[in-house]
Amino acid sequence: MYNLIERYMAIMTKDDVANFATKKGINLSDAEVNFTYNFLKKNWRDYLKNPNVFDINRYKDNFSPENFIKVKKVFEEYYQKFGSFL
Repeated sequence: MYNLIERYMAIMTKDDVANFATKKGINLSDAEVNFTYNFLKKNWRDYLKNPNVFDINRYKDNFSPENFIKVKKVFEEYYQKFGSFL
């Protein structure tokens, strides 16, 4: 699974981030897309190594209040679905 994620992260674009958010009903600003993209590119390995340490609330200031609620909901949804594989 790690190799699959690694390959995707190598080719992931800002448009991928924005499109995924839009599909989930989140309209990210350019600054929010940039933050999310850069954060994911930089931190995905650390997250996979120890997902229990990650606290999404530390990043709420990087999103509008409305978007943070939605981002947190999507994060929790995917953690519930795939967390056991990490």
